[in-house]
This record gives sequence, structure tokens and C-alpha cells, in this order.
Amino acid sequence: MIATAEDDQSQTLPETIRFNDHIRPIFNAQCTACHGGVKQAGDVSFVYRDKVLPPDGWVIEPGDPEASIIMERITSDDEYEVMPPPEHGPPLSDYEVALVRRWIEQGAKWGEHWAYEKPNAPEMPVVSDVDWCRQSIDRFVLAKLDEKGYAPSQDEIPSRWLRRATLDLTGLPPTPEDVNEFEQAIQDKGEIAYEEAVDRLLQRPEFGERWASVWLDQIRYADSKGLGLDGPRTTWKYRDYVIDAFNRDMPYDEFTIQQIAGDLKKNPSIEDYIATAAHRLTQSNEEGGTDDEEFRVEAILDRVNTTWQVWQGVTFGCVQCHSHPYDPFEHDEYYEFAAFFNNTADSDLNEDWPVLRVPVDPSHYDQAAELDAQIRPLERTIWEQEYATLANSELWNPIKTLSASTNKATQVAVEDKPEHAEFHTVGTVARNTDITLESEFPEGMDQLTAIRFTGMPLNPEKAVSDSEWGFVLSHVEAKLVLPGEEEPKTIEFADVISDEPTPFYDPKKSLDGKSNQGFSAYTRIHYPRSAAFVLKESMPIPDGAKLQFTIKHRVYLLAAFSLVTRRGHLAVSDSEAFQELLANADLKEQRDQLADLKSRRGKISTTTVPVLAEREAHLARPSHVFIRGLFLTKDKEVTPGTPASMPELETEGSADRMALARWLVSDENPLTARVAVNRVWSQIFGIGLVATEEDFGSSGEAPSHPQLLDHLAVRFQNTHQWKFKPLIREILLSRTYRQSSVVTEELKTEDPANRWLARGPRHRLDAETVRDQALAISGLLSDTMHGPPVHPPIPDGVWTPFAGWDKWNTPKTDDGNRYRRSIYTYTKRSIPFPMFAAFDAPSREFCTPRRLRSNTPIQALMTLNDQTFAECAAAFAERMRDESEAVSDQIRSGFERATCREPSAEELTELVQLHQQIEELKTGDPLAMVANVLLNLDEVLTK
Repeated sequence: MIATAEDDQSQTLPETIRFNDHIRPIFNAQCTACHGGVKQAGDVSFVYRDKVLPPDGWVIEPGDPEASIIMERITSDDEYEVMPPPEHGPPLSDYEVALVRRWIEQGAKWGEHWAYEKPNAPEMPVVSDVDWCRQSIDRFVLAKLDEKGYAPSQDEIPSRWLRRATLDLTGLPPTPEDVNEFEQAIQDKGEIAYEEAVDRLLQRPEFGERWASVWLDQIRYADSKGLGLDGPRTTWKYRDYVIDAFNRDMPYDEFTIQQIAGDLKKNPSIEDYIATAAHRLTQSNEEGGTDDEEFRVEAILDRVNTTWQVWQGVTFGCVQCHSHPYDPFEHDEYYEFAAFFNNTADSDLNEDWPVLRVPVDPSHYDQAAELDAQIRPLERTIWEQEYATLANSELWNPIKTLSASTNKATQVAVEDKPEHAEFHTVGTVARNTDITLESEFPEGMDQLTAIRFTGMPLNPEKAVSDSEWGFVLSHVEAKLVLPGEEEPKTIEFADVISDEPTPFYDPKKSLDGKSNQGFSAYTRIHYPRSAAFVLKESMPIPDGAKLQFTIKHRVYLLAAFSLVTRRGHLAVSDSEAFQELLANADLKEQRDQLADLKSRRGKISTTTVPVLAEREAHLARPSHVFIRGLFLTKDKEVTPGTPASMPELETEGSADRMALARWLVSDENPLTARVAVNRVWSQIFGIGLVATEEDFGSSGEAPSHPQLLDHLAVRFQNTHQWKFKPLIREILLSRTYRQSSVVTEELKTEDPANRWLARGPRHRLDAETVRDQALAISGLLSDTMHGPPVHPPIPDGVWTPFAGWDKWNTPKTDDGNRYRRSIYTYTKRSIPFPMFAAFDAPSREFCTPRRLRSNTPIQALMTLNDQTFAECAAAFAERMRDESEAVSDQIRSGFERATCREPSAEELTELVQLHQQIEELKTGDPLAMVANVLLNLDEVLTK
């Protein structure tokens, strides 16, 4: 060991220098501001090995410090050569210089950050007291305590352990009956009583309600749209899906695949589709004048950032604008990842399309799924037969002479191109514009069977990467102008064939004069879009006859954008193939069958939920790198991919969202399991093994127990097969969890956050549990599960939404919906539920990897004065009166129900005296006021 001076203190260099432990922190603190992922001065980056070490790097010569330029620069006395420069901070300390020197001497071995290396099962550590350990978890915890020189705490008393476990597993306290049964079971069965208690709690339906709220924070679930008017959004079926998934202990890998790519499964179920709503919870903006493409792009990038935060625990979002400052993620790789999501069909639409009609009653899921499984392929079969005719260029004769006029101020011009004549608008387009096109028929045509309309972007080449506003043909009229006759002859259409199988608007609505919908590129257009308008029967074309084709536009968005066709052309057909389509017996049978199936599906009572759906391949958007993160400044085109520093993406054909989902849960992914088990640990102990749950990267905190984290991750993947319940069971049955939460003064000073785990968990309950516990203790809590969100009491003046139709109608006191569990409370992003906001619940505008706990007077004011808590106190008082006639016995029973233990003589005396004092003041129900005090005890509001 070599002793080296650092300032005035003597530190000892380690025998073996480890890059991640000793060198990377120096680079991150002293070098990466100028030589990192964002700025790479001199083409040197201490984030990437190849930028530093041979053969591509040039600043370090492994094994030879004297030949390494880095040593020359960090030891220089020349203010123009020394690194870091004086204006960027002080020079490296002697100890840091010695660390770098020894690292180079030992071969300058580079190491990936611990989080990017696959977890491996560590060996069980040697500990001072094997008998203390009940689970493998305890070995790792005790090893750390042995290292720190501390002993674990005594076991918690059984009733308090049961309260802790019940709150952790169900978000509700145990009843006095639960406590009595548990204490009796311990006497009868000993240790088995703990196992049976945990197993019972894991099977209670409240488990899913408690743990679903953790996931909903991550996935930014809300019942409103967010920006602009923040109007309501019907997404509660997704919330119920998450509750049920946790209750069924759905494996996390399947849970992941369903949410990332459930719609891409071979035979997706109703649940598979509902799961994809996880990525339709992005904010939208129906405010006038906004550009839906901008907000569509924002939604895509939010999906990227959320996916990385939720499943990978990495701050990938900053790579939107530049390469990561500290972690090995390049700027281009962000947009390669975004390409996985760029071809979903949704836009920034008020309608939330595409949506799935989901049976209100889950017992009808199978029936609806069976019908959908017949409807979808039948729809596609019919469409493919029709589209083949639309797309057959040999059946069409392009119109090469054209005149165009409009009914509004919109100006329109015509260009003669070799392949066809093309109209286009000039300048600004007006609302309700009708464009009338008149043309001669191609020479030699003696009958008309179909007309093909092709709508195009005004700038076809630029629109491929920078889409334009689209169009809606609200109504189409066609007439045959006959020579010598004043009145044109109306052309009657029987059908419209579209170039996509499931468009937002039904193309056939273009034939309905009472509708403003129809064939459309809604709301953006990248490529030419075509539809065939099929005549009821073929029409003879007399010599000299002309075609008059009028397209009417009646749709405009956000009070500013008229969806008018900016450019287009026509073609006509004399082929009998179109009438044959109408008369085809097989197709007619298929259409009748489809109509019957849809009729039966429509009879099932449903609600809607936004889901993911892919665009057709021929309408796929290209994906580009955004220069400095701005969607208006596009750089090179990219294809879907994952970062080169991570395990390779394996594909079965195309690199789609299904490939991405499988990549996330592959055995080779180093982050997914670690992030998941760390989130569970944080919920139970109040802080994760990695405290920065949102950042497992180089700028995050290192794990307090790295071997324990890897041990849990490997067991979660392999032993537990990605299931949460057995993981949670192990933790709750560990000796570590069993410890008393009483803290010594020494530990309060040395380890205030309990990172060493020398005591049991103790922290304030989260917002939902604070409210749900009060409802449960008072006897008001409704056990009704699932369904639309509810509107419990809120203070006057809080509810002032921009969307005036979004009403907060609080149920009466005799309606159980007033007292539903907090997870069912309507979540409006712009007006958070006051009680939840006071207790640090997020607004759900963005992914929230962890909640930071505060301690403010507002919280006490809320639990003392909020209407729900006042009603709980009154109901709790009535419950105590039902227990006994004597005041002291009433208070004793209330204390036991609230705290899960008997009061001491002093505590009971003080509460009885409080009752007497209030009774003498005659200011209200004294027992209700005592009940309010009980509900506000620190012991009750703390786990």
C-alpha cells in the first residue's frame, strides 16, 4: 500500500484500482464538462473508451503514465496547459493524480458503469451470525452491518409488524380482529404464522389496488388530457387492467410486452389492446392554433423518455438534444429508439383515436374478443380485394386536361404534367371550400365505372419528412356534362374504396350529403392518398361529354386549420372490375357476415380506451434525427434501433415494438430486473437500494448493497420467473424487514436514511394510504372495485376547469362512491386532488419514478380539517360508541383500531381528559374530536 498526501490528510491508495469505483468519479467530476457526451473538446470524451484509449484514443497509453498525455496535463503548472483549466475549477488533488497514475500503470483497464453490466448471482457473504438470517436477503444486509460495525435491531412486536406488512401489501391497516388472530396464530404456530399472514395478504384484492398506484405514477396515468383545456379522457379500463395484473401476479415480462406491443401479438386479446393505453396516456392539446404534428412528436418523445425511465431507470431524455453527458448514449441513438414509436396511428386529436370499444363488464371480454378476432381479418380480407383493384394502374386512365374553380376565396391553379393534370391551391385556403374539377374524358373511353381521386401535399417531396395538414372530403359530387344540354347528369356512386383498411373517418361518408366526414388524410398528410368512387352501374359516355367532379371540405380544426385538399389529380376507369366487385357473391357474403358480426359486437355495452395501432406499411413515416432536439430541423433518416452500448436487439423480421418489448425483458438486458426490484424495495423500505430510482446511470447514486441488488434481480428473473408476489414475500419474511423501527441516537446521526438497514422501515404513509386508512379505520371505506373515476369531496373554489363540461359531482353521504379507495379518484392533471397534492402525489403530467416526501403544515391542516377527514372522525366516533358505553373503553378501542396496539395508561388518561375538556367547552362532539386526534397521531400517519 502506498500512502500519498491529499491536502493535509493522508489517504491510502488501493492495491487494485477499479475504474468504476476510483477513476470514473474523477472523470465525471473534473473532465466531462468539456470532454463528455455533449462537448467533446479535442475529440476527447471520457464517456467513451474509444475516445480515450488506443487504438482510436490518444490521451492514455496503458502501462506507461509518462507517455500518457493526460498525466502531462493534470500535473502541469502551466495555466494554459493544465487540466482542468483554472477557470473551470481547481486542479486534481495529489490523491486523485496518484489514482490516475496507478490506474494507468495497471493497464488502464476500462470498465462499464455497473448498471450496464448484466447482473450475476453473487456468492452468499460470510456473516457474523448466520442464525439471525431468515432469508438470503439477510445475509447481504448483515454483511454490510458487520462491515460498518453495527448490529441489527430487535424484532418488531407482532402487532406492529402486522400493521407494517398489511399497509405495505394492501395500503390499509389491519383490523383489531386481524391483530388478535395473528397474535393467537403466533402462539399456536410460531414462525409459520408470519408466512400465513403474508400469503393471505398477497391474495387479497386490495393488493392490486395498493401496488397499481405505484405503477400509475410511473406510466403517468390520468383521467384528463393534460394541456390546453385538459378535458376528460376515458382511460379507466387501463387502470383496472393494472390492478388486475398485480392481483393475478402477471409476470413482469408479459406485463411489459403487453404494454409496449400488445397490439402486435399474433392474436391480441382485449387485455392486450387495453395494455397499450400505457403509451396513450401522453398529454394532448386541443387548444386553438396548436399544431397537432408538434404535439404528436412530443407524445412520441414522451413515450421514449417514459420507457427508459420506467423500465431502464436511465435519464435517456437528455439525449434528445445531444449525446448523454455521462452515459454511453449517442444523440442519433435517441431517434433510432424513437423510430419504434413513430409509426403509431394516433395524432394530437381531441377524439383520442384510435380507441378500442371495451366491454364495461369484464365477463364479456372473451365474447368481444371472439367477435373482434373474426371482424379484423374479415375487414382486411375485404379491403385487400378492393384495394387491389384501386391500386391496379392498368385499370385507370389519368385525366390530362383539367380546369378548376372554387366557391370561396381559395385560389386554385392547374399544372399540366406528363402523367396527368394536377390542381393545387394558391396561398391561404378558406373554410368550407368546394373545389370543382372539370375535364374531358380520355380518348376512346365509351363508359365510366369508377373515378379515382388522389389528394396530395402541396409540397409532395418536403411533406414526406415534414407533413402538411391533411384533408377531409366531406362530400363528393360528380356529374356528366353533356354537349347541348343545360342540366348535367348526376353520377351516382355505390361505394368508396380507400387506401387504408381502418381509417379514422369512414370513406363512404363522402357520399352522404348530411355528413361532414368522409375519405381523408386526417389530420396530416405525408404521401399521396387515393380513393376510388365506384359507380352504381357503368355509365355510357357520349361524344363530347365532360366530367365535373366537386369535392366539398367542411372540417376545420382548432378554429384555425381547414382540412382542404391542397393538391390532387383524377383518373377514370371503364373497367368492369369495379362493378364486378359490387356484384361479387363471395364479397357480398363477406360484407353481410361482417355487418352481422359488427351488429353483434355493437350490442355489447362498452366504454372506450385509447390504444396503440400501427400505420399501414405504405403510409409509414420516415424517422429523422432532430438537430438539437427541435422537430422542425431534421437531419439524417434513421431506422428503429437500440443503443450500441446495450445488448443487441434481436428481431424476427422487422425491428418493431414487439422486438423492443422482448429486448427490454431479455436475459441480457442489464437494467430491467434491477430497476423493477429496486422499485419494490423502495416502496417497502422508503428508499431504494439505488436511492436515485430515476437514474441508475453514472450521475446517479451507487447502490447501498450492490450484491443484494444483483441477487434480487437474478432471483426475480430466474427463480420467481418475473413475478412480484414471491419477491415481495421474501422481503416481508426477512429478518431485515422484521426489525423494530426504533432508532438509536447514533444511527440517527450516522445513517438517518437507514441505508445500512440496521432497523426496520419507518416513514410517512403515501397520500392514498393516508386517506384510505382513515376511511378504513372509520368504517366508511367502500370495497367496490373498478369502474369509472369517482369525485369525493373537495374544498369549495378548487374546481375551476378550463373544460366547462368537466363537472365535479360529489356523491351524497349515502353513496358508497363518496368513499371509494383513492386509486379510483378522478385524476385531473391541471387540478390535482388537493389532499393528494398536499401529501406529495404527482400530477401525472410526466413519468414520476419516485415520490419525494415532504413534511409541511398543510398536511396537518388537511388531515385536521378536510371534509373527508371530518366525516371519518364523526364515523369513527360512532364506531367507538358501538364498542362500549364507557368513554374510556370507547377511546381504548379506538386507539387500538388506529394504532394496532393498546394505549399505555398515560396515553389513555390523557385522551380521556381531552374528551372531558371538550365536553365542558360544549363546542361539538367530544368523541369525534378525540377520533380526529387519533387519526392525526404521528404513529398512525407513519408506517
